[in-house]
Amino acid sequence: MADKIPQESGARIATRIDISKPGLTREQMYFIRHIEVEQLKKKTQMLRTRNVVTGLAIGAIVVGIYGYTFFSVSQEKIMDEMDEEAKRARLQGPKTGAN
Repeated sequence: MADKIPQESGARIATRIDISKPGLTREQMYFIRHIEVEQLKKKTQMLRTRNVVTGLAIGAIVVGIYGYTFFSVSQEKIMDEMDEEAKRARLQGPKTGAN
């Protein structure tokens, strides 16, 4: 079954046309331009989708870093408050030679 080679037909399918040849009719040129425009629309739609996905991913990373920064700063504030309370407790305690 794998040894069988498909027979080539004599029909020319999807041959490339040189648009610089002067022998093309106006309808052929219009058709070629129309196909090129359709292909360009398809490619730009795919690029637009990729760009949106990339933008959302980068935005999510930025928001994550921003949120983490606020979270870590708020924890440092709590630690500063605890240090101030310990400092006040030391100042209010009895004075000895070791203080």
